[in-house]
Amino acid sequence: MQLFNHPQSRSYARTTGLFYLIIALAGGFSILYVPSVLYVADDPAATMNAIAANRGLFTLGVAGELIIVIAELFATVMLYFMFKPVNATLSLVAAFARLSMAIVMAVMLFFTAIALALASDVAWLGVFSAEQRFALSYLALDAHDFGVVIWQVFFTVHLFILGNLVIRSGQFPKLLGALMAVGAFGYLLDSAGQFVFIGDAVFGMVTGIFLAIVTFGEVGFALWLLIKGPKTESVTA
Repeated sequence: MQLFNHPQSRSYARTTGLFYLIIALAGGFSILYVPSVLYVADDPAATMNAIAANRGLFTLGVAGELIIVIAELFATVMLYFMFKPVNATLSLVAAFARLSMAIVMAVMLFFTAIALALASDVAWLGVFSAEQRFALSYLALDAHDFGVVIWQVFFTVHLFILGNLVIRSGQFPKLLGALMAVGAFGYLLDSAGQFVFIGDAVFGMVTGIFLAIVTFGEVGFALWLLIKGPKTESVTA
């Protein structure tokens, strides 16, 4: 537990990078892989049948999302203390923004649980027809996915501030901070695209460019934390 005592140490930074890695791996599995296997666009019956037939995989996806939330809590607090010396106020705002994102992610799990329950063949669900259960379960999954639209707004705020803190810290490559600060708006654009610019090819292309930029920034920063850490190490007893 000693490594949590020194926010400006390389071991502290590497531990923060490890949580980033956990988030990335769990996210790749739960947010990308599981839905690609089980979700059938615009077909509630096929989606619910797939979930019922692959309950274990769906449950693992839920567990992965829970792991993400827990790892986010650690990453949020550790990043706050890491950048508090740069600007305490901005570091706290960035932490609250990321914490808000984690809270939304946690709430999203309730809708996943509802979808799983409706896809199950239990006696008390007999009051609903199969079509009604499929529709309600699909609605719960839609509500879960809408949570992404919400948390991306908070994540935009977090990454914009974090990117600027990275630039001002002098401890990490300024390029990584710039990529995160600029690319952060890709998440905001992606959320806006769900309502305002639906199906707009140009808007989608612009959003994709910003998301590519922020991906390079986030991955680069996470790897820098995990492998190198801050340029200068400051450890006090």
